Amino acid sequence: MFGLGVPELVLILIIGLVVFGPGRLPDIGKALGKSIKEFKSANSAKDEPPAEINVTHETKQLPENAKKEEKI
Repeated sequence: MFGLGVPELVLILIIGLVVFGPGRLPDIGKALGKSIKEFKSANSAKDEPPAEINVTHETKQLPENAKKEEKI
């Protein structure tokens, strides 16, 4: 995980406790977890093809135009 070991994570936790205090640290952790989850889902969604392709008005009229051309 990002090349961080246990000592580095403990140091980050201690700095977080000093800067934000023990009351706000759980809220910050929760917000960070949600952000990481949203980032991962957005990152995986960009690799998937779109579920439906937008069809323009002209594309919908193609069969009707083809029938008109056949009559000519």
